[in-house]
Amino acid sequence: MTKAASTRITPYGAPDRAVSANDAAALLGSLAPLLHDWLPRQRWFAGKGRAVTGFVPVTVTELRPTHAGDPALLHLLVRVEQGAAGVSASAGDCYQLLLGVREALPPHLASARLGRATQGPLAGLTVYEGLHDPSLAELLLERLRNAGSWGPLRFGRARPIPAGLTGKLLDAEQSNSSLVYGDAVHGNAAHGDAERGDAERGDAYILKILRRVFPGPHPDLELPLALAAEGCDRVPAPVAWFEADDPTGGDETLTLGVLQPYLRGSRDGWQLALAALGADREFTSEARSLGRATAEVHLALASALPTVTLGRRQTGQLAHGMLGRLDTAAQAVPALIPYVPGLRAAFDALAGLDEAARGRPAQRVHGDLHLGQALRTPDGRWSVIDFEGEPAIPLAERRRPQPPVRDVAGMLRSFDYAARSHEPWRADWATRCRAAFCEGYAQASGTDPRSEPELLRAYETDKAVYEVLYEARHRPAWLPVPMAAIRRLAGEHQ
Repeated sequence: MTKAASTRITPYGAPDRAVSANDAAALLGSLAPLLHDWLPRQRWFAGKGRAVTGFVPVTVTELRPTHAGDPALLHLLVRVEQGAAGVSASAGDCYQLLLGVREALPPHLASARLGRATQGPLAGLTVYEGLHDPSLAELLLERLRNAGSWGPLRFGRARPIPAGLTGKLLDAEQSNSSLVYGDAVHGNAAHGDAERGDAERGDAYILKILRRVFPGPHPDLELPLALAAEGCDRVPAPVAWFEADDPTGGDETLTLGVLQPYLRGSRDGWQLALAALGADREFTSEARSLGRATAEVHLALASALPTVTLGRRQTGQLAHGMLGRLDTAAQAVPALIPYVPGLRAAFDALAGLDEAARGRPAQRVHGDLHLGQALRTPDGRWSVIDFEGEPAIPLAERRRPQPPVRDVAGMLRSFDYAARSHEPWRADWATRCRAAFCEGYAQASGTDPRSEPELLRAYETDKAVYEVLYEARHRPAWLPVPMAAIRRLAGEHQ
Protein backbone atom coordinates (compact mmCIF):
# COMPACT_ATOMS: atom_id res chain seq x y z
CA MET A 1 0.00 0.00 0.00
CA THR A 2 2.87 2.37 0.69
CA LYS A 3 4.27 4.50 -2.09
CA ALA A 4 7.21 6.14 -0.35
CA ALA A 5 9.54 5.37 2.51
CA SER A 6 8.46 8.55 4.28
CA THR A 7 4.98 7.11 4.67
CA ARG A 8 5.94 3.56 5.65
CA ILE A 9 3.27 1.78 7.66
CA THR A 10 3.99 -0.77 10.37
CA PRO A 11 3.74 -4.31 8.92
CA TYR A 12 0.84 -6.57 9.84
CA GLY A 13 1.55 -8.59 12.94
CA ALA A 14 4.09 -6.19 14.44
CA PRO A 15 3.61 -5.16 18.10
CA ASP A 16 2.63 -1.57 17.19
CA ARG A 17 -0.12 -1.45 14.60
CA ALA A 18 -0.86 2.24 15.02
CA VAL A 19 0.18 4.59 12.25
CA SER A 20 2.48 7.44 13.29
CA ALA A 21 1.13 10.98 13.33
CA ASN A 22 3.02 11.90 10.17
CA ASP A 23 1.90 8.77 8.34
CA ALA A 24 -1.69 9.25 9.54
CA ALA A 25 -1.73 12.79 8.17
CA ALA A 26 -0.34 11.58 4.86
CA LEU A 27 -2.93 8.80 4.62
CA LEU A 28 -5.75 11.18 5.42
CA GLY A 29 -4.41 13.52 2.77
CA SER A 30 -4.86 10.69 0.27
CA LEU A 31 -8.37 10.02 1.50
CA ALA A 32 -9.63 13.59 1.98
CA PRO A 33 -10.81 14.24 -1.61
CA LEU A 34 -12.80 11.00 -1.52
CA LEU A 35 -14.24 11.61 1.96
CA HIS A 36 -15.39 15.12 1.03
CA ASP A 37 -17.81 13.60 -1.46
CA TRP A 38 -18.66 10.30 0.27
CA LEU A 39 -19.05 11.16 3.95
CA PRO A 40 -21.92 13.72 3.71
CA ARG A 41 -23.96 11.19 1.72
CA GLN A 42 -23.90 8.56 4.47
CA ARG A 43 -27.12 8.18 6.42
CA TRP A 44 -25.23 8.19 9.71
CA PHE A 45 -23.41 11.49 9.06
CA ALA A 46 -24.80 14.04 11.52
CA GLY A 47 -23.46 17.19 9.88
CA LYS A 48 -25.71 17.31 6.83
CA GLY A 49 -26.40 20.78 5.46
CA ARG A 50 -23.03 22.18 6.60
CA ALA A 51 -19.97 22.27 4.40
CA VAL A 52 -17.10 19.95 5.30
CA THR A 53 -13.96 22.07 5.48
CA GLY A 54 -11.40 19.54 6.65
CA PHE A 55 -10.47 16.31 8.39
CA VAL A 56 -8.22 15.77 11.40
CA PRO A 57 -6.87 12.26 12.09
CA VAL A 58 -7.52 11.10 15.65
CA THR A 59 -6.18 7.56 15.23
CA VAL A 60 -5.30 5.53 12.15
CA THR A 61 -4.76 1.79 12.59
CA GLU A 62 -4.01 -0.89 10.04
CA LEU A 63 -6.10 -3.93 10.80
CA ARG A 64 -4.52 -5.34 7.64
CA PRO A 65 -2.07 -3.67 5.25
CA THR A 66 -1.81 -4.70 1.61
CA HIS A 67 0.55 -7.55 0.96
CA ALA A 68 0.48 -10.46 -1.47
CA GLY A 69 -2.54 -8.95 -3.18
CA ASP A 70 -4.82 -9.05 -0.12
CA PRO A 71 -7.16 -6.11 0.49
CA ALA A 72 -6.11 -3.70 3.22
CA LEU A 73 -8.37 -2.65 6.07
CA LEU A 74 -7.83 0.77 7.61
CA HIS A 75 -9.52 1.74 10.86
CA LEU A 76 -9.80 5.51 11.28
CA LEU A 77 -11.18 7.84 13.89
CA VAL A 78 -11.53 11.15 12.07
CA ARG A 79 -12.66 14.50 13.39
CA VAL A 80 -14.69 16.34 10.78
CA GLU A 81 -14.33 20.10 10.57
CA GLN A 82 -17.39 22.03 9.39
CA GLY A 83 -18.08 25.73 9.14
CA ALA A 84 -15.11 28.11 9.10
CA ALA A 85 -11.92 26.48 7.86
CA GLY A 86 -9.93 24.96 10.69
CA VAL A 87 -12.78 25.28 13.19
CA SER A 88 -14.51 22.11 14.39
CA ALA A 89 -18.29 22.45 14.47
CA SER A 90 -18.52 20.33 17.59
CA ALA A 91 -16.12 18.52 19.88
CA GLY A 92 -18.25 15.44 19.27
CA ASP A 93 -17.91 15.32 15.48
CA CYS A 94 -15.59 12.31 15.50
CA TYR A 95 -16.46 9.44 13.17
CA GLN A 96 -15.34 5.83 12.94
CA LEU A 97 -14.46 4.64 9.44
CA LEU A 98 -13.40 1.18 8.27
CA LEU A 99 -12.05 1.52 4.75
CA GLY A 100 -10.85 -1.18 2.40
CA VAL A 101 -8.04 -0.58 -0.09
CA ARG A 102 -7.43 -2.64 -3.26
CA GLU A 103 -5.71 -2.27 -6.59
CA ALA A 104 -9.11 -2.76 -8.24
CA LEU A 105 -12.58 -3.69 -6.98
CA PRO A 106 -14.32 -6.89 -8.00
CA PRO A 107 -17.82 -6.33 -9.44
CA HIS A 108 -19.64 -7.38 -6.26
CA LEU A 109 -18.02 -4.49 -4.35
CA ALA A 110 -18.66 -1.81 -6.96
CA SER A 111 -21.45 -0.20 -4.90
CA ALA A 112 -19.06 0.22 -1.93
CA ARG A 113 -16.53 2.29 -3.91
CA LEU A 114 -15.41 5.68 -2.60
CA GLY A 115 -13.06 6.24 -5.52
CA ARG A 116 -9.44 6.01 -6.62
CA ALA A 117 -6.91 8.02 -4.66
CA THR A 118 -4.89 10.41 -6.78
CA GLN A 119 -2.38 11.70 -4.24
CA GLY A 120 -0.31 10.66 -1.24
CA PRO A 121 0.57 7.11 -0.16
CA LEU A 122 -2.66 5.63 -1.54
CA ALA A 123 -2.29 7.16 -5.01
CA GLY A 124 -3.49 4.77 -7.68
CA LEU A 125 -5.36 2.51 -5.25
CA THR A 126 -9.13 2.10 -4.93
CA VAL A 127 -10.76 2.90 -1.59
CA TYR A 128 -14.10 1.43 -0.54
CA GLU A 129 -16.39 0.87 2.45
CA GLY A 130 -14.63 -2.08 4.04
CA LEU A 131 -17.65 -3.47 5.85
CA HIS A 132 -19.14 -4.54 2.50
CA ASP A 133 -16.20 -6.92 1.94
CA PRO A 134 -16.85 -10.36 3.51
CA SER A 135 -13.13 -11.04 3.88
CA LEU A 136 -12.61 -7.79 5.81
CA ALA A 137 -15.76 -8.38 7.88
CA GLU A 138 -14.30 -11.76 8.84
CA LEU A 139 -11.01 -10.09 9.77
CA LEU A 140 -12.86 -7.71 12.10
CA LEU A 141 -14.55 -10.65 13.82
CA GLU A 142 -11.16 -12.33 14.23
CA ARG A 143 -9.92 -9.31 16.17
CA LEU A 144 -12.96 -9.74 18.47
CA ARG A 145 -12.36 -13.48 18.81
CA ASN A 146 -8.79 -12.86 19.97
CA ALA A 147 -9.27 -10.25 22.66
CA GLY A 148 -6.40 -7.88 23.30
CA SER A 149 -4.86 -4.65 22.05
CA TRP A 150 -4.23 -3.78 18.42
CA GLY A 151 -2.46 -0.46 18.32
CA PRO A 152 -4.79 2.05 20.02
CA LEU A 153 -7.74 -0.36 19.76
CA ARG A 154 -8.73 -2.73 22.57
CA PHE A 155 -10.86 -5.79 21.92
CA GLY A 156 -12.77 -7.33 24.83
CA ARG A 157 -14.70 -10.59 24.97
CA ALA A 158 -17.18 -12.06 27.46
CA ARG A 159 -17.22 -15.57 26.04
CA PRO A 160 -15.73 -17.59 23.17
CA ILE A 161 -16.83 -16.87 19.59
CA PRO A 162 -16.83 -19.64 16.94
CA ALA A 163 -14.41 -19.33 14.05
CA GLY A 164 -15.31 -19.21 10.38
CA LEU A 165 -18.51 -17.16 10.60
CA THR A 166 -19.53 -15.24 7.50
CA GLY A 167 -20.37 -11.55 7.86
CA LYS A 168 -22.91 -9.47 5.98
CA LEU A 169 -23.43 -5.72 6.24
CA LEU A 170 -27.04 -4.80 6.85
CA ASP A 171 -28.53 -1.82 5.05
CA ALA A 172 -31.35 -0.79 7.37
CA GLU A 173 -29.73 1.30 10.13
CA GLN A 174 -29.32 5.06 9.91
CA SER A 175 -27.22 6.28 12.82
CA ASN A 176 -24.80 3.32 12.86
CA SER A 177 -23.84 0.25 10.82
CA SER A 178 -24.40 -3.41 11.65
CA LEU A 179 -22.93 -6.71 10.49
CA VAL A 180 -24.62 -10.07 11.01
CA TYR A 181 -22.33 -13.08 11.40
CA GLY A 182 -23.38 -16.72 11.00
CA ASP A 183 -22.45 -19.96 9.26
CA ALA A 184 -24.61 -18.95 6.30
CA VAL A 185 -26.01 -15.47 6.65
CA HIS A 186 -28.66 -13.99 4.39
CA GLY A 187 -31.22 -11.21 4.59
CA ASN A 188 -30.85 -7.43 4.45
CA ALA A 189 -32.07 -5.79 7.63
CA ALA A 190 -30.91 -5.25 11.17
CA HIS A 191 -32.48 -5.94 14.53
CA GLY A 192 -35.28 -3.46 14.93
CA ASP A 193 -36.21 -3.36 11.24
CA ALA A 194 -38.30 -5.29 8.75
CA GLU A 195 -37.41 -8.51 6.94
CA ARG A 196 -34.77 -9.71 9.34
CA GLY A 197 -31.86 -11.82 8.06
CA ASP A 198 -31.03 -15.16 9.64
CA ALA A 199 -28.35 -17.79 10.07
CA GLU A 200 -29.23 -21.16 8.62
CA ARG A 201 -27.26 -23.11 11.23
CA GLY A 202 -25.00 -22.57 14.21
CA ASP A 203 -24.49 -19.43 16.23
CA ALA A 204 -25.33 -16.00 14.89
CA TYR A 205 -24.23 -12.57 16.11
CA ILE A 206 -24.84 -8.96 15.26
CA LEU A 207 -22.03 -6.40 15.49
CA LYS A 208 -23.07 -2.77 15.80
CA ILE A 209 -20.42 -0.34 14.58
CA LEU A 210 -20.90 3.03 16.27
CA ARG A 211 -20.22 5.71 13.68
CA ARG A 212 -20.25 8.97 15.66
CA VAL A 213 -18.19 8.34 18.76
CA PHE A 214 -17.76 10.15 22.08
CA PRO A 215 -15.51 9.67 25.12
CA GLY A 216 -17.22 8.00 28.05
CA PRO A 217 -19.15 4.81 28.83
CA HIS A 218 -21.58 4.14 26.01
CA PRO A 219 -25.11 3.03 27.02
CA ASP A 220 -25.23 0.44 24.22
CA LEU A 221 -22.46 -1.47 26.00
CA GLU A 222 -22.79 -0.22 29.58
CA LEU A 223 -26.47 -1.05 30.10
CA PRO A 224 -26.58 -4.53 28.47
CA LEU A 225 -23.48 -5.51 30.47
CA ALA A 226 -25.15 -4.32 33.68
CA LEU A 227 -28.36 -6.15 32.81
CA ALA A 228 -26.46 -9.35 32.02
CA ALA A 229 -24.71 -9.15 35.41
CA GLU A 230 -28.13 -8.71 37.02
CA GLY A 231 -29.42 -11.84 35.27
CA CYS A 232 -31.95 -10.03 33.10
CA ASP A 233 -32.48 -12.03 29.92
CA ARG A 234 -34.74 -9.49 28.22
CA VAL A 235 -31.68 -7.90 26.57
CA PRO A 236 -29.10 -9.82 24.49
CA ALA A 237 -25.91 -9.91 26.57
CA PRO A 238 -22.75 -8.49 24.91
CA VAL A 239 -20.43 -11.21 23.63
CA ALA A 240 -17.54 -8.92 22.65
CA TRP A 241 -16.75 -5.26 22.05
CA PHE A 242 -13.95 -2.94 21.03
CA GLU A 243 -12.87 0.46 22.27
CA ALA A 244 -10.16 3.09 21.92
CA ASP A 245 -8.43 5.42 24.36
CA ASP A 246 -9.68 8.97 24.70
CA PRO A 247 -7.60 10.90 22.12
CA THR A 248 -7.70 13.99 24.36
CA GLY A 249 -5.61 12.16 26.94
CA GLY A 250 -8.47 11.77 29.43
CA ASP A 251 -9.35 8.67 31.39
CA GLU A 252 -12.48 7.90 29.37
CA THR A 253 -12.67 5.39 26.53
CA LEU A 254 -14.49 5.53 23.20
CA THR A 255 -16.81 2.59 22.60
CA LEU A 256 -16.56 1.62 18.93
CA GLY A 257 -18.55 -1.59 18.51
CA VAL A 258 -20.63 -4.19 20.38
CA LEU A 259 -21.20 -7.82 19.37
CA GLN A 260 -24.38 -9.48 20.68
CA PRO A 261 -26.37 -12.62 19.92
CA TYR A 262 -28.56 -12.31 16.86
CA LEU A 263 -32.12 -13.31 17.74
CA ARG A 264 -32.90 -15.58 14.85
CA GLY A 265 -36.40 -15.56 13.48
CA SER A 266 -37.40 -12.54 15.55
CA ARG A 267 -39.50 -9.66 14.25
CA ASP A 268 -39.66 -6.15 15.60
CA GLY A 269 -42.73 -4.68 17.24
CA TRP A 270 -43.27 -2.11 14.51
CA GLN A 271 -43.65 -4.72 11.78
CA LEU A 272 -45.80 -6.91 14.02
CA ALA A 273 -48.07 -3.97 14.81
CA LEU A 274 -48.44 -3.05 11.14
CA ALA A 275 -49.21 -6.67 10.28
CA ALA A 276 -51.92 -6.75 12.95
CA LEU A 277 -53.44 -3.55 11.62
CA GLY A 278 -53.35 -4.87 8.06
CA ALA A 279 -55.16 -8.01 9.16
CA ASP A 280 -57.69 -6.00 11.22
CA ARG A 281 -56.45 -7.86 14.29
CA GLU A 282 -56.08 -6.71 17.89
CA PHE A 283 -52.59 -6.22 19.31
CA THR A 284 -53.47 -5.83 22.98
CA SER A 285 -52.08 -9.19 24.08
CA GLU A 286 -48.72 -8.38 22.50
CA ALA A 287 -48.79 -4.86 23.93
CA ARG A 288 -49.52 -6.16 27.42
CA SER A 289 -46.62 -8.64 27.33
CA LEU A 290 -44.36 -5.92 25.93
CA GLY A 291 -45.32 -3.74 28.90
CA ARG A 292 -44.27 -6.53 31.24
CA ALA A 293 -40.94 -6.93 29.43
CA THR A 294 -40.28 -3.18 29.65
CA ALA A 295 -40.99 -3.17 33.37
CA GLU A 296 -38.64 -6.12 33.91
CA VAL A 297 -35.85 -4.20 32.18
CA HIS A 298 -36.54 -1.12 34.29
CA LEU A 299 -36.54 -3.15 37.52
CA ALA A 300 -33.24 -4.79 36.59
CA LEU A 301 -31.65 -1.44 35.70
CA ALA A 302 -32.77 0.02 39.02
CA SER A 303 -31.20 -2.92 40.82
CA ALA A 304 -27.97 -2.96 38.83
CA LEU A 305 -27.17 0.76 38.74
CA PRO A 306 -27.52 3.70 41.13
CA THR A 307 -30.87 5.45 41.43
CA VAL A 308 -31.60 8.99 42.59
CA THR A 309 -34.55 11.00 43.85
CA LEU A 310 -35.58 14.04 41.87
CA GLY A 311 -36.62 16.87 44.15
CA ARG A 312 -38.45 20.07 43.36
CA ARG A 313 -35.42 21.72 41.74
CA GLN A 314 -34.61 18.76 39.48
CA THR A 315 -38.24 18.35 38.43
CA GLY A 316 -38.35 22.05 37.62
CA GLN A 317 -35.24 21.64 35.48
CA LEU A 318 -36.91 18.82 33.56
CA ALA A 319 -39.93 21.02 32.89
CA HIS A 320 -37.71 23.95 31.92
CA GLY A 321 -35.93 21.80 29.33
CA MET A 322 -39.25 20.68 27.88
CA LEU A 323 -40.47 24.28 27.66
CA GLY A 324 -37.29 25.26 25.86
CA ARG A 325 -37.70 22.48 23.33
CA LEU A 326 -41.31 23.56 22.76
CA ASP A 327 -40.26 27.14 22.07
CA THR A 328 -37.57 25.99 19.64
CA ALA A 329 -39.97 23.70 17.80
CA ALA A 330 -42.70 26.36 17.56
CA GLN A 331 -40.24 28.79 15.97
CA ALA A 332 -39.32 26.19 13.36
CA VAL A 333 -42.83 24.76 12.77
CA PRO A 334 -45.54 27.49 12.76
CA ALA A 335 -48.27 24.84 12.80
CA LEU A 336 -47.44 24.32 16.48
CA ILE A 337 -48.08 27.91 17.54
CA PRO A 338 -51.87 27.67 18.15
CA TYR A 339 -51.28 24.77 20.54
CA VAL A 340 -48.43 26.25 22.54
CA PRO A 341 -50.56 27.47 25.49
CA GLY A 342 -52.10 24.03 26.04
CA LEU A 343 -48.75 22.29 25.63
CA ARG A 344 -47.03 24.67 28.05
CA ALA A 345 -49.69 23.81 30.62
CA ALA A 346 -48.53 20.19 30.57
CA PHE A 347 -44.98 21.24 31.42
CA ASP A 348 -46.14 23.73 34.04
CA ALA A 349 -48.07 20.92 35.70
CA LEU A 350 -44.86 18.84 35.79
CA ALA A 351 -42.96 21.72 37.39
CA GLY A 352 -45.60 21.96 40.11
CA LEU A 353 -45.67 18.26 40.98
CA ASP A 354 -43.10 18.50 43.74
CA GLU A 355 -44.26 21.67 45.46
CA ALA A 356 -44.53 19.58 48.62
CA ALA A 357 -40.91 18.39 48.11
CA ARG A 358 -42.10 14.81 47.87
CA GLY A 359 -39.57 13.82 45.21
CA ARG A 360 -39.74 10.96 42.74
CA PRO A 361 -37.35 8.15 41.77
CA ALA A 362 -35.14 8.33 38.70
CA GLN A 363 -32.87 5.68 37.23
CA ARG A 364 -31.09 4.66 34.04
CA VAL A 365 -33.57 4.04 31.24
CA HIS A 366 -33.51 3.00 27.59
CA GLY A 367 -33.95 6.59 26.42
CA ASP A 368 -35.33 5.95 22.92
CA LEU A 369 -37.87 3.19 23.37
CA HIS A 370 -40.36 2.46 20.60
CA LEU A 371 -41.81 -0.53 18.80
CA GLY A 372 -38.80 -0.83 16.51
CA GLN A 373 -36.55 -1.38 19.55
CA ALA A 374 -38.46 -4.45 20.71
CA LEU A 375 -37.99 -7.90 19.17
CA ARG A 376 -40.42 -10.79 19.50
CA THR A 377 -39.19 -14.32 18.94
CA PRO A 378 -41.39 -16.99 17.32
CA ASP A 379 -42.32 -18.31 20.79
CA GLY A 380 -43.76 -14.88 21.68
CA ARG A 381 -41.01 -13.61 23.99
CA TRP A 382 -40.08 -9.92 23.83
CA SER A 383 -36.54 -8.57 24.03
CA VAL A 384 -35.39 -4.95 24.13
CA ILE A 385 -32.43 -3.75 22.04
CA ASP A 386 -30.47 -0.63 21.05
CA PHE A 387 -29.70 1.20 24.28
CA GLU A 388 -27.81 3.96 22.53
CA GLY A 389 -30.52 6.53 23.24
CA GLU A 390 -31.26 9.48 20.99
CA PRO A 391 -27.96 10.01 19.07
CA ALA A 392 -28.50 13.77 18.76
CA ILE A 393 -28.45 14.16 22.56
CA PRO A 394 -25.02 14.52 24.24
CA LEU A 395 -23.74 11.27 25.70
CA ALA A 396 -23.54 12.61 29.27
CA GLU A 397 -27.19 13.63 29.11
CA ARG A 398 -28.23 10.22 27.78
CA ARG A 399 -26.57 8.61 30.80
CA ARG A 400 -28.44 10.69 33.40
CA PRO A 401 -31.04 8.94 35.59
CA GLN A 402 -34.58 9.78 34.53
CA PRO A 403 -38.10 8.75 35.54
CA PRO A 404 -38.91 5.39 33.89
CA VAL A 405 -42.09 6.92 32.50
CA ARG A 406 -39.93 8.50 29.78
CA ASP A 407 -39.60 5.08 28.13
CA VAL A 408 -43.30 4.39 28.65
CA ALA A 409 -44.20 7.63 26.88
CA GLY A 410 -41.99 6.71 23.94
CA MET A 411 -43.76 3.39 23.50
CA LEU A 412 -47.20 4.98 23.79
CA ARG A 413 -46.26 7.40 21.02
CA SER A 414 -45.12 4.44 18.92
CA PHE A 415 -48.56 2.82 19.10
CA ASP A 416 -50.03 6.08 17.80
CA TYR A 417 -47.56 6.09 14.92
CA ALA A 418 -48.49 2.56 13.94
CA ALA A 419 -52.21 3.33 14.02
CA ARG A 420 -51.79 6.52 11.98
CA SER A 421 -49.75 4.71 9.33
CA HIS A 422 -52.77 2.56 8.53
CA GLU A 423 -55.69 3.61 6.33
CA PRO A 424 -58.19 4.27 7.75
CA TRP A 425 -56.63 5.68 10.92
CA ARG A 426 -57.30 3.32 13.85
CA ALA A 427 -57.25 5.65 16.86
CA ASP A 428 -59.30 3.13 18.87
CA TRP A 429 -56.72 0.41 18.15
CA ALA A 430 -53.92 2.63 19.48
CA THR A 431 -55.95 3.53 22.58
CA ARG A 432 -56.45 -0.13 23.46
CA CYS A 433 -52.77 -0.94 22.87
CA ARG A 434 -51.67 1.96 25.02
CA ALA A 435 -53.91 0.84 27.87
CA ALA A 436 -52.75 -2.79 27.55
CA PHE A 437 -49.09 -1.77 27.60
CA CYS A 438 -49.61 0.21 30.82
CA GLU A 439 -51.53 -2.70 32.35
CA GLY A 440 -48.71 -5.11 31.57
CA TYR A 441 -46.14 -2.67 32.94
CA ALA A 442 -48.13 -2.34 36.18
CA GLN A 443 -48.46 -6.13 36.53
CA ALA A 444 -44.66 -6.56 36.45
CA SER A 445 -43.56 -3.42 38.30
CA GLY A 446 -46.38 -2.83 40.77
CA THR A 447 -46.67 0.78 39.54
CA ASP A 448 -49.11 1.88 36.85
CA PRO A 449 -47.59 4.67 34.70
CA ARG A 450 -51.05 6.23 34.52
CA SER A 451 -51.10 6.77 38.29
CA GLU A 452 -49.19 10.03 37.76
CA PRO A 453 -50.98 11.50 34.74
CA GLU A 454 -49.13 14.84 34.92
CA LEU A 455 -45.76 13.14 34.63
CA LEU A 456 -46.83 10.80 31.83
CA ARG A 457 -48.55 13.60 29.92
CA ALA A 458 -45.50 15.85 30.15
CA TYR A 459 -43.18 13.20 28.76
CA GLU A 460 -45.61 12.21 26.02
CA THR A 461 -46.05 15.89 25.09
CA ASP A 462 -42.28 16.40 25.00
CA LYS A 463 -41.94 13.39 22.71
CA ALA A 464 -44.68 14.62 20.39
CA VAL A 465 -43.04 18.05 20.16
CA TYR A 466 -39.76 16.36 19.20
CA GLU A 467 -41.60 14.31 16.58
CA VAL A 468 -43.17 17.43 15.05
CA LEU A 469 -39.78 19.05 14.62
CA TYR A 470 -38.23 15.87 13.23
CA GLU A 471 -40.99 15.20 10.73
CA ALA A 472 -41.12 18.82 9.56
CA ARG A 473 -37.41 18.68 8.81
CA HIS A 474 -37.05 15.17 7.43
CA ARG A 475 -40.42 13.60 6.53
CA PRO A 476 -43.08 16.29 5.96
CA ALA A 477 -45.59 13.70 4.78
CA TRP A 478 -45.56 12.21 8.30
CA LEU A 479 -46.20 15.51 10.07
CA PRO A 480 -49.94 14.80 10.55
CA VAL A 481 -49.05 11.86 12.84
CA PRO A 482 -47.50 13.86 15.72
CA MET A 483 -49.79 16.84 15.03
CA ALA A 484 -52.79 14.64 15.88
CA ALA A 485 -51.17 13.93 19.25
CA ILE A 486 -50.38 17.62 19.71
CA ARG A 487 -54.05 18.52 19.27
CA ARG A 488 -55.10 15.84 21.75
CA LEU A 489 -52.48 16.71 24.36
CA ALA A 490 -53.03 20.45 24.08
CA GLY A 491 -56.80 19.98 24.27
CA GLU A 492 -56.49 18.18 27.60
CA HIS A 493 -55.40 21.52 29.11
CA GLN A 494 -57.89 23.84 27.45
